[in-house]
Amino acid sequence: MTDIRIGIDVGGTFTDFALATPGGLTTLKLPTTPRAPERAILDGVAQILSRAGIAPGQVTGIVHGTTLATNAIIARKGARTAMITTQGFRDVLAMGDEGRFDQYDITIVKPEPLIPRWWRFPVPERMASDGAVLLPLDEEGLRDLAATLKAERIESVALCFLHAHVNPDHERRALDILQPLLPGVLFSLSSDVSPEIGEYARFSTTAANAFVQPQVARYLDRLEVGLATLGLFAPVFMFLSNGGLCHLDTARRYPIRLVESGPAGGAVFAAHLARTLDEREILAFDMGGTTAKVCLIENGVPRRSPSFEMAREHMHRQGSGLPARIPVIDLVEIGAGGGSIARVDAQRRLQVGPDSAGADPGPACYARGGTDAAVTDANLQLGRLSPGDFDGSGIVIDPALATQALEAGVGRPLGLGPQGAAAALAEVVEEQMAGAAREHAREKGVDLRARAMIAFGGGGGIHAARIARKLGVSRIIVPQGAGIGSAIGFLQAEAVFELSRTVSMPLARFDAALYNRLYAEMASEAGAFVEAASPGTPQRAQRTLFMRYKGQGQTLQIDVEDRDLQEADASALHSLFQRHYASLYKRALDRIPVEIVALSLRVAAQDGGGRQIAVIDPLERDLPPEAPLYDLDTDAMVPAAQILRSQLGAAPLPGPALIKDKGTTIHVPRGFDARVIAGGHVLLTDTMQETAQ
Repeated sequence: MTDIRIGIDVGGTFTDFALATPGGLTTLKLPTTPRAPERAILDGVAQILSRAGIAPGQVTGIVHGTTLATNAIIARKGARTAMITTQGFRDVLAMGDEGRFDQYDITIVKPEPLIPRWWRFPVPERMASDGAVLLPLDEEGLRDLAATLKAERIESVALCFLHAHVNPDHERRALDILQPLLPGVLFSLSSDVSPEIGEYARFSTTAANAFVQPQVARYLDRLEVGLATLGLFAPVFMFLSNGGLCHLDTARRYPIRLVESGPAGGAVFAAHLARTLDEREILAFDMGGTTAKVCLIENGVPRRSPSFEMAREHMHRQGSGLPARIPVIDLVEIGAGGGSIARVDAQRRLQVGPDSAGADPGPACYARGGTDAAVTDANLQLGRLSPGDFDGSGIVIDPALATQALEAGVGRPLGLGPQGAAAALAEVVEEQMAGAAREHAREKGVDLRARAMIAFGGGGGIHAARIARKLGVSRIIVPQGAGIGSAIGFLQAEAVFELSRTVSMPLARFDAALYNRLYAEMASEAGAFVEAASPGTPQRAQRTLFMRYKGQGQTLQIDVEDRDLQEADASALHSLFQRHYASLYKRALDRIPVEIVALSLRVAAQDGGGRQIAVIDPLERDLPPEAPLYDLDTDAMVPAAQILRSQLGAAPLPGPALIKDKGTTIHVPRGFDARVIAGGHVLLTDTMQETAQ
């Protein structure tokens, strides 16, 4: 059977489609339909198949990522969610942990829990840290609580008991009691969603899972029905935050694992390109209509993390968000996209985002009722975008509305004309994105100046050059298909599932039998998820140990072989930890015991993920050879060369220039040049920085 697959990325503003056939890649970008995201998906699938002359029954697979869970958490528009927890631990979500994102600010305010206190219910029960039952579960109290939950019209329940990661019996018994009494209510068990030590992170992760589960489940149900109505019965996979794929049933059970699915697809896309071009160190920059994302990539592999923070609130600072203990690609996402709204505050300071006009009503220039000036309005005013760039998207652009919004929202409060207002807006949002990249690099101890940038997303090519200059990055690669990078990344991914288990295992008393048993159980569970997503495909596994010196709060992640161990292997694990510790902190510590605190397993299908897919439908459009473009260096509109991407060759095109591509525009400012490199990708070079070096 011919392999024909569709990648679909639902963003806050646009829904992107990538149709992969043996002949290459066909692309499409449509406005998202926020109230019913499946509508844009179904319209887009019908359009792209019709354009390619492919019948729905010929499609062999669909890979889908969505911001639905992310947006619900950020906007706090999830289900009516309750939490049932051990008596005395009702306020764990509010108290958090001892971490502070600013050590010296005594006025810091941590983010509010997703579940308010009045829907957090304590019940008598207690497990010891070793899993022994100290106080039996109050089953009658649970039955009485069911009536309260029904009266409050609760849609989803997070069951979070103390030490349930060691002994889940009370959570499972609570589920058995409550489920028959609350038909239609969904349940998330902390021992299932995040079975790891650390009550705050485990409770927070489970609360977020429960908060978005009903919304995600209903959406996936509607999507399945809609695809079947179109005659599409191919398997549908969801893209996970760790860069892997899962079956829809897994997504319904663990929607928290979808929170960073769209951005993770972009990271997979950039990582594949880095491997193709043999680029060792990369800063991936993805700017869409609602958010911008940055990710560090080393040796063709995006950095990964066993946890992340949702909805950071304070200047992108680590610790200012809600913790989620799930495996993710390590990236930072901020509210800076084409739809990000500009406002002038009482101190006459210009602020851009994080609120976004989205797809409905969208920026003012969309003529859909929006009146606030957004980043897209500024780019239109500066000449970086033109109305023709939106042809085929279903959006009719009105430049006059952009001018009005900029004058009213930014120009008059600051005493600027529309071009000055647009330039100020662009400068602020570009500095915000550069600031997020700086902060992320600082947290990871990385010097960005030694890296190349891979820029993609609908707005990536427009803003990449100026952001790169702020960061000291002199080379920018804008790949083929940049406008729908995440959707292409979905098609390059493998089925992957990761699990972790908490242990307390000093190497001096290494328990090989327990070690081998836990890994066998995880391999069986994770392997079943991967098999469901990719039946009959050989699998590979990667084991990771989380180790530390006894008494330390932080751990090191250390990859080990996928094999059973004996007690005698403890000395080899000790030596491995010592080497890793010394490589990070210059010297290892002697005579301090080392312990394993958690085990992790990543199982992936060896199904040929990472395919190179060439775009076969480049932009075809008549363009004048020059267009007016605002030049920040001269504070004036200047003539800029204008060219289709398909017309660009290996000879450098100096800025100022605009390169028009399907789904995006590449802005080449003064001091940069652009040329095509291997694979048809565009390389922008900052000639001013290279000359200075």
